Amino acid sequence: MKCIDFDKEFQRYLTVWMKEHSKDYKNVEAMENAMPEVYGTFLDTPAAFLAGQKPGEYFESYGDARQLVNWMEDYYKQRVPVPDMLLNRISELGGAAEGPLMNLLTKERTPREARMCAVTLLREIESEAPLDMYVDWQCARTDGDDEMADNALESLASLQDAAREKMRAAISRATPAGQEALLSLLCHFESDETLFEVAMGLLRDRPERAAVLADYISCLGDERALPELKRLAASEETAYLDYIELRSAIEKLGGEAPERQFDAQDPAYEALRGMQ
Repeated sequence: MKCIDFDKEFQRYLTVWMKEHSKDYKNVEAMENAMPEVYGTFLDTPAAFLAGQKPGEYFESYGDARQLVNWMEDYYKQRVPVPDMLLNRISELGGAAEGPLMNLLTKERTPREARMCAVTLLREIESEAPLDMYVDWQCARTDGDDEMADNALESLASLQDAAREKMRAAISRATPAGQEALLSLLCHFESDETLFEVAMGLLRDRPERAAVLADYISCLGDERALPELKRLAASEETAYLDYIELRSAIEKLGGEAPERQFDAQDPAYEALRGMQ
């Protein structure tokens, strides 16, 4: 399919518009504030580059979800900005787009950006089809940035009840980074022994992640976590910002945090003290 660069066409439209309307605005800021309205007018104006069709309605005449998803992929492959109107049309088709989007996720040599977009669109249509895949991505996580897994985690969060048991069943086999990701969601549901043990194991094995893990653990509401939380809070190796989060978790569980003295050797403590 032909991948029309709507961004470039809008820039051409905008150049003409600015020449015609520059005297209507007192300053650049006022003109910039008008951009959303100008773009809306562009979308609603019959365009020569579309043989008289309106840009905002161009994709509405297409109803084949597979064709539209393939078209979206072509945009990414050709490195042409993907029109929001195309993505909106795919989302509008709802369940009909589920299969093509799932196929795109599993295709070889699919641009990463296209797969990211497929995850977002599947979330928009509230599809449960990729649940197992998304959980597997969390289980395979490594430390470091993983935008695909992060996007999938957002989808798992949006599906809540449908994803909960799959995440519970998988957390024991996940990598430490994957366990932490799954815990970030599961901590907001009812706790169980496995979940508590996984959380405490992470806290012991990943002290550099104590601040965020303490927050998750406090959400589980299990007072058995207090001794380990207090031990970390009292440790001279625990930095000020981590101590603050640990103290908050301890108090949330009904405990009393050990008192600590910090000095200028802790840059975060010094910086925050300077703000007081």
